[in-house]
Amino acid sequence: MAAPRKLSMKQRYAALTHDLDWDFSYVDNAEAYPYTTFEGIKIHDWSKWEDPFRLTVDAYMKYQAEKDKRLYAVLDSFAQGQGHLSLADAKYLNAMKLFLQGVTPLEYQAHRNFSFLARHLNGPGPRFAALCQSQDELRHAQTEIHTLSNYNKFYGGFHSWHHQHDRVWYLSVPKSFFDDAVSAGPFEFMIAIGFSFEYLLTNLLFVPFMSGASFNGDLPTMTFGFSAQSDESRHMTFGLEAIKFLLEQDPDNVPIVQEWIDKWFWRGYRLLALVSQMLDYMLPRKVMSWKEAFELYFEQQMLGGLFKDLEYYGIRPPKHVQHAIDEKEILSHQVYWTLYQFSFAAAFNTTTPDSEHLQWLAEQYPDTFDTLYKPLWDKASRMVEGGGRHFARALPQLCQTCQIPMLFTEPGDPTTICQRHSIYEGERFDFCSDGCKWIFDREPEKYVQAWLPVHQIYMGNCGGPTVPDVLAWYGLQPGDNGEYAGSQEALDWAAWHTTSHAPAPTPVAGN
Repeated sequence: MAAPRKLSMKQRYAALTHDLDWDFSYVDNAEAYPYTTFEGIKIHDWSKWEDPFRLTVDAYMKYQAEKDKRLYAVLDSFAQGQGHLSLADAKYLNAMKLFLQGVTPLEYQAHRNFSFLARHLNGPGPRFAALCQSQDELRHAQTEIHTLSNYNKFYGGFHSWHHQHDRVWYLSVPKSFFDDAVSAGPFEFMIAIGFSFEYLLTNLLFVPFMSGASFNGDLPTMTFGFSAQSDESRHMTFGLEAIKFLLEQDPDNVPIVQEWIDKWFWRGYRLLALVSQMLDYMLPRKVMSWKEAFELYFEQQMLGGLFKDLEYYGIRPPKHVQHAIDEKEILSHQVYWTLYQFSFAAAFNTTTPDSEHLQWLAEQYPDTFDTLYKPLWDKASRMVEGGGRHFARALPQLCQTCQIPMLFTEPGDPTTICQRHSIYEGERFDFCSDGCKWIFDREPEKYVQAWLPVHQIYMGNCGGPTVPDVLAWYGLQPGDNGEYAGSQEALDWAAWHTTSHAPAPTPVAGN
């Protein structure tokens, strides 16, 4: 008797999951799944979904448990060996404070909404994929918190990240991105996260920045980052499968998906403005510039790869993409200069670049830096040498859509602030770019409700009328913010490294 034929992985997965779905006999299908029709998307055959995970629950959990064992072994070793003293410099941790405040809560938001999709998507394939991604996102939030908790013992700015995410002015940028996504329909959410957050933001954050963590001596963050990257690869595959599935189901889906890609490219790109300055200004030891990362992970891999594949379905590159390409020379400098001026109201420190840093920036941006931005840093350095420090005391105008201060410049003119506006029901709304104005004009009812921090401060909804009132409402403590040079963190770091056998550091009081 011939041996039974060995099944392929795809066939074996199908056999294991066959008949896990069923038709309802006691309730209408539309009543059971009420959320997948109102966006205008037409699905004719859910069985055409190609599951990118191809895992059983048992195999998935064992796989993730093995990764957690390796990660927590690194965390324990790092903490017990006072590994934080091996960082390149304590000022590196300002990038990680921003990561914890801005990115980690988004992981948890993603977990919650993918859990929702795991119940409300009609097909069993996408439901299981959403379930796995929900578990991934929860694990990422937990491991990021655990990874960075060791630093909270010795450094300021890590203690109230969750509280700050809902209140601090610059954190309204990532928060508004996800609030926009989770308040959309299920298919738009999959495009927003699977395309914009995973393909665009994750590639430009997790890959170059986690390499930067390694280069700056942050072994736990590097280990977490590369542990998460295998999950992110599945998430990007999920996002791409969602796009292709929608496009293959009905030609009427194509213009809807195109508009979502246009919208979420720009929303994700504006969120990446925070990442750009992390790469160029917050890493003491540089790995690659924002410009290099953008050219590699967006221009080459996405424009030259992903969108070439999507041409087959009638999808073109996103609207306003050329504007983003043109901004790669100036984006990080404009953002960090703004954060430098307002870091008295942030949960991290900023400082002027030293001579070596300025030289690196000039080499990376030979056409713009010495002409446009070095004079600003030279002036700021002279103020510091004279015993002063430049902080902006006026509150900035915010973009109604992305909620970033109006710091970006006109296309082709880096010396003139870009400002657009729309009139809706007799009220004026202002924007930082044509992209943000276009997004608002598509669905203004959504964005007129935006919770803009500056407006809320002026209305007295942020703790009181004075700066100390607002900072207390933010949950900031002395030493969390302002100038890094001369700060308690800088003084502690110098004291811990005055001898080759540094004494055990004293934990920060109250952390």
